[in-house]
Amino acid sequence: SYYGGELPSKAGLAAHCPVLAHFGERDIGIPMDGVTAFINATACGVIETARKSKRLGKVYAAKNGIIGALREELIDTSKESRSTIAGLRFTPAGAFGSCRYKLANAEDNRREYQRLIEVFKADNFGYFFYNGGGDSQDTANKVAEFSRDQDFPITCIGIPKTVDNDLPVTDCCPGFGSVAKFVAISTLESGLDVASMAESSTKVFVLEVMGRHAGWIAASSGLAKIEGNAAPHIILFPEIKFDKKKFLAKVRETVDRVGHCVVVASEGIQYEDGTFVADTGVNDAFGHSQLGGVAPVLVGQIKREQGYKCHWSVADYLQRSARHIASATDVEQAYAVGKAAVEFAVQGKNAVMPIIVRIEQDPNRWEIGEVALSEVANVERKMPLSFISEDGYGISSRCRRYLAPLIEGEDPPPFKDGLPAYIRTKNKLVKKKLPKFNVS
Repeated sequence: SYYGGELPSKAGLAAHCPVLAHFGERDIGIPMDGVTAFINATACGVIETARKSKRLGKVYAAKNGIIGALREELIDTSKESRSTIAGLRFTPAGAFGSCRYKLANAEDNRREYQRLIEVFKADNFGYFFYNGGGDSQDTANKVAEFSRDQDFPITCIGIPKTVDNDLPVTDCCPGFGSVAKFVAISTLESGLDVASMAESSTKVFVLEVMGRHAGWIAASSGLAKIEGNAAPHIILFPEIKFDKKKFLAKVRETVDRVGHCVVVASEGIQYEDGTFVADTGVNDAFGHSQLGGVAPVLVGQIKREQGYKCHWSVADYLQRSARHIASATDVEQAYAVGKAAVEFAVQGKNAVMPIIVRIEQDPNRWEIGEVALSEVANVERKMPLSFISEDGYGISSRCRRYLAPLIEGEDPPPFKDGLPAYIRTKNKLVKKKLPKFNVS
């Protein structure tokens, strides 16, 4: 089933987190997992839609994501004014906090899942919305299954969000379009800068972007290549094994031909044996290799082998918090999935996630569909090879057609005294009803 038709007005967009909500006799809860320029826009869609429904009561946000749900640190969003909730649409990051924390499998460790059920019972929650990527959708699916086994069924709705754009089934992931726009613009502008200095200064510039296993963000830089010699000259994708010798030859050929070279590299590029080029040897909270600094590694290789003067930059948090040059398409989609999540719950749907369905390319038209959480949990969508140029260092025309609509339109936040007028929520916690719980 689809939720097509008019898009929500610009009055408000929502944030990304776990939400616990009250429907009639029972509340709603939302946790956030990782932030974007529009995770707050999705939360806005959830909260505003819930407030308009006569069947729903209060909406609670878990402070700092799933950790807050476990600790029973619950924010009563009814304490926030209408204008503050509407202002979430313009505000990047996670207004209610976020975290990097993965629950253990319920069959291996029932402690955390049992705690969630205790919190749901104590605070009378009947609905659990989890805004995030593949790990988050897996958690939402497992909570739905575990709560049913415990004879206290919770309606669990996943909400797509990830700057990496690596969730399957959905056409794209809210948050990605704005990162893509930021990276494309940054590549365009830095390319002009390097070109103007290349005769007597910098010959090579390397921009490092996010993307552990999927090269969607790096690919978006290709939109800046508006003519043959324009940047980026080399894009390094996780999907293509890194060949140092071939790469250095491409750098030299580009400098000889163009006079300079702009490289955009995914943080997750790997050698032929599967080793990350920038592996720090440390794992993060999800058990993934902690990556850091592929740009300086590449610059080091270029300097040692070729002696060019180089500069490098890491987009890092800047790429996912750049609300000032966000994509209007991304705003609309982020709000729409939050709105649809509440509508799904009211209709009695469970263990599903709203998705974006592209129905026309030009002009860009889309609608909201749905998918079972079991089909997207822990499934990672990589760039299809047909989206990568034959030499492995650029994007194809097919990829450009896919990406271009996602960065369409401008939707700047309001400004005051020369700066974006972002809002801050009060984040008032409700009184705890359960004993303290230590999160491992």
